[in-house]
Amino acid sequence: MVTAAISGTDEIRARAEQALTRCGVDLTAVKGDALTARTPLTGADLFGLRAQTPEDVDRAVEAAHTAFLTWRTTPAPVRGALVKRFGELLTEHKQDLADLVTIEAGKIRSEALGEVQEMIDICDFAVGLSRQLYGRTMPSERPGHRLMETWHPLGVVGVISAFNFPVAVWAWNAAVALVCGDTVVWKPSELTPLTALACAALLDLAIADAGAPKGLNQVVVGAADVGERLVDSPRVPLVSATGSTRMGRAVGPRVAARFGRTILELGGNNAAVVTPSADLDLTVNAAVFAAAGTAGQRCTTLRRLIVHEDIADTVVERLTAAFERLPIGDPFQDTTLVGPLVNEAAFGRMREAVERATAEGGTLCAGGERQFPDAAPGAYYVRPALVRMPAQTAVVREETFAPILYVLTYRDLDEAIRLNNEVPQGLSAGIFTADQSEAERFLAPDGADCGIANVNIGTSGAEIGGAFGGEKETGGGRESGSDAWRAYMRRATNTVNYSGRVALAQGVDFSQ
Repeated sequence: MVTAAISGTDEIRARAEQALTRCGVDLTAVKGDALTARTPLTGADLFGLRAQTPEDVDRAVEAAHTAFLTWRTTPAPVRGALVKRFGELLTEHKQDLADLVTIEAGKIRSEALGEVQEMIDICDFAVGLSRQLYGRTMPSERPGHRLMETWHPLGVVGVISAFNFPVAVWAWNAAVALVCGDTVVWKPSELTPLTALACAALLDLAIADAGAPKGLNQVVVGAADVGERLVDSPRVPLVSATGSTRMGRAVGPRVAARFGRTILELGGNNAAVVTPSADLDLTVNAAVFAAAGTAGQRCTTLRRLIVHEDIADTVVERLTAAFERLPIGDPFQDTTLVGPLVNEAAFGRMREAVERATAEGGTLCAGGERQFPDAAPGAYYVRPALVRMPAQTAVVREETFAPILYVLTYRDLDEAIRLNNEVPQGLSAGIFTADQSEAERFLAPDGADCGIANVNIGTSGAEIGGAFGGEKETGGGRESGSDAWRAYMRRATNTVNYSGRVALAQGVDFSQ
């Protein structure tokens, strides 16, 4: 089943320009010839944009630092009021931002709206957080002394985001950073600059409405040299970067070399274990969305399904049928469930991975082929691929950012957990089971070694209330909820002596 009709480029261009204008973007100020805004829906260019240079990055960082000097002493609840206003504007312009997410990232309508809702939700979370930046008071060993810790704003936060979540991940960082008293310089993906410009315009409006300092949020649109300048800036104490493990290997050491901090959200090679007791209706539904949602272009996409050998044939048969029924096509159409890959390079990597998988003994059960190239020659719509593998081979251990689901089998739960854990990445994992002991074993210290571990739910999707991030080559950073806010602040341990005399710790006597 396919959805063959694709919106025309002229229609998409007009829709993008209208959304940008309604969000407050001055098109005459941002259009140029340094960078091209493109849509994966047709594979066509929309219009040219101006881009920043490395020197522009220096100026943006300096402006953000100047704003920080005022913002850091602004009461946190007042900072929360700015984020509250920003959330209101996001709500007003939810449809416009979702249009831009679909146009630039290719997400189906419900996913695009869901991503903007994540922005609104993190604003709500951050507003509450602005009154809960708690420290601790600890008992002092010295009489007449108080020992405590306090948390203070850190400085300019550099955010480098990826195309697949062009607005939500920035919002995770920006909303929390702003209530923590930080300022933000954002380098969006070159593939999704329009969403960044729209979000920045709305935040600028919120800043003006709230009477907050100008320059709290700066957007630098450009190529890799722009990101490198941001990474290397000594005025940026924290860099939050989302992308591939390869990117993280470059960013991490460069920031560390200047003693900066990083939040790295990198590759994911996520697996779900299916036990004999699993509800297969629930399992198949969850696995299909986790594997095929966003055309497999999520860091939390389900890439490996580890199924007990007694039920593997049944699960593969049901997944094959589901993959063959998936509606693929124009993401603006309500009936579509799978939109396009972001570009030709992504399709090339998918095709290569499927070829490698079959060469390594795998059987292609469904999908893998390009859809209606004659109707959209510049776009890359594909049917998600289902590949049954005899073992966890080299290609399975790698992350291919495309909709490929590898099916492996296991005999006992220890083997399944070993298969889950033996890949280099460690972002998200899940188990489908009706056995409480199996669920607890999977979540135990010697169970799944990922930052996110679920029971009877897929690997993709995360609520903003929990900290998001992974282990191993996923980078180890945490964003969004829980106590992830601490990464955006500096901790100070304070001792107050109200005794009227000098008392040294550990009983040291230095008196004359």
